[in-house]
Amino acid sequence: MSEVPSRWKGVCMESSDFKKSNCNRKLIGARFYAKAHSSPRDYGGHGTHTASTAAGAHVPNASYFGLARGTARGGSPYSRIAIYKVCERRCPGAAILQAMDDAIHDGVDIMSLSLGPQSESDFFKHPISIGAFHAAQRGVMAVCAAGNSGPNPFTVINTAPWIFTVGASTIDRDFLSTVLLGKGKSTKGTAINLSKLSRSVSIPLAYGKNIAVNSTVLSEARRCQPGSYDPEKVAGKILVCIRSELIDTKEVMQSVASNINAEAKSLTSIAKGLIIVNDDEKIWPSSSAGIFPYAEVGKLAGLQIIKYINSNKNPTATILPTVTVPGYKPAPVVAYFSSRGPGMLTQNLLKPDVTAPGVTILAAIVPKPTELGGIPAGEKPATYGFQSGTSMACPHVTGAVAVMKSVHPKWSYSMIKSALMTTASVYDNRGKRITNSSRNYANPHDIGAGEINPLRALNPGLVFTTSTTDYLRFLCFFGYPEKQILKVSKTKFNCPRKSTEKLISNINYPSISVSKLDSRGAVRTVIRTATNVGSPNATYMSTVNAPSGLSVKVFPEKLVFFQGVERLSFKVSFYSKQASSGYNFGSITWSDNQHSVRMVFAVDVE
Repeated sequence: MSEVPSRWKGVCMESSDFKKSNCNRKLIGARFYAKAHSSPRDYGGHGTHTASTAAGAHVPNASYFGLARGTARGGSPYSRIAIYKVCERRCPGAAILQAMDDAIHDGVDIMSLSLGPQSESDFFKHPISIGAFHAAQRGVMAVCAAGNSGPNPFTVINTAPWIFTVGASTIDRDFLSTVLLGKGKSTKGTAINLSKLSRSVSIPLAYGKNIAVNSTVLSEARRCQPGSYDPEKVAGKILVCIRSELIDTKEVMQSVASNINAEAKSLTSIAKGLIIVNDDEKIWPSSSAGIFPYAEVGKLAGLQIIKYINSNKNPTATILPTVTVPGYKPAPVVAYFSSRGPGMLTQNLLKPDVTAPGVTILAAIVPKPTELGGIPAGEKPATYGFQSGTSMACPHVTGAVAVMKSVHPKWSYSMIKSALMTTASVYDNRGKRITNSSRNYANPHDIGAGEINPLRALNPGLVFTTSTTDYLRFLCFFGYPEKQILKVSKTKFNCPRKSTEKLISNINYPSISVSKLDSRGAVRTVIRTATNVGSPNATYMSTVNAPSGLSVKVFPEKLVFFQGVERLSFKVSFYSKQASSGYNFGSITWSDNQHSVRMVFAVDVE
């Protein structure tokens, strides 16, 4: 890797466990914030995992104790990294804002933020939104996680138009953890466990509900909430629990892997394994259980297991160690936890923007000698591990953005964002439309424009540039007074005389969202301006894919670019003939026989 660019102004802050010499040509900056942070080092592992996903160098033969073995690399392995540590138990707003400000002045090109608020109440009340606005003004992109509060609507966060908002999806690799019942039946589950159990091992089973400490806590014992079941009756057995929104799998695992509850200190209280039944079929491999036997199964398989327990005096089972399953189908699928649109603050802007891999992602971690469940005998603590979340999806997009910027150094980040959105895929590895965790077709509130396709994005044909002026108009349309906009933007700007929230749909964004379309016949028209980045002489024809009852017309239907004419505008009108009430989704695709430029839309009919 070449020398650090002279334009870099960042520093490597020292602490008792970190010296300036720890920085190098890869890690070129390290800062930490707030009094509670005594070092720039990452002891939790979240930052290490996301940083290596975005820009980690090539590492051959990487795996988690043999699982998912292969060459690991980040999305942009030759990019440099600067770390700004703002979280340690908490993520103080002042630290986030200071770090983003420092990053801008240090000379970063892209910020990757795998953090955010639980919910949004105001674009100018959360530091990420404010800091990202300042970054956009100075030509720096902020890529942010969409949040992990799905699948309910109105849960997406980091929704400002100047933020690149990323949801999470699965990958085409699964991890199989088989459960063998005493009657010889096998059930396929999923989990990350390094158990040494074999087919010849037979361990008694215990269903949490059947061993409740009393009749008043049956529902809690069914979920295996710590303290709700009899520790003596689970000793030496595999515990079976029904998962719901109230269960914390990690808490249960910690409980059964060590002491069943605070009162039970005896070694006889140690369980021999754990089976979680996902009653909503939301099965995603969670964090590793180490050598502790563990499996998650779906509802049907779970009912089979519970029926077996209830119909046998001495039910037994074993849990086999996890094996890697490559080429898994279907993939991608929208992750159950990935936060969904529409945005809470405005429904005239479509969020999330895109999805990217965010389930059981293998990346660098901080080695932990005392991992939950323990590590295999004779092995050193893992340096690579699995994590899931929109936090893991975010750096995939960050890496893609960095690669695109290296190929197109003169492109603005708005152009790159547009290219990744309009070339995103809505098909899985079966050639069918991407589905969500409920097995329904995913809509733009689930996946935004779709799953990123960085190779296609390098040659998008057309892009939709969203300028600082668009962002300022957005703030006017949203209802902020000019004085507040001036205070935050430090820019002289006059709001348009006509500023209403529905005009947010008109900012030059690579997707379209229209709220409150009157079903009695009113027409809503939005405008977009396309910039040609392909052949200087090109003719694009439009194709509309709209749901039944919603009339969508594009004018003009044809865009003709030639030398000297790089930007052309068009209008899209939406009219409800007999459209279903609620959200209607579709797309407009511009094609010149070489490029396919797809703009998704969401229209709320009332």
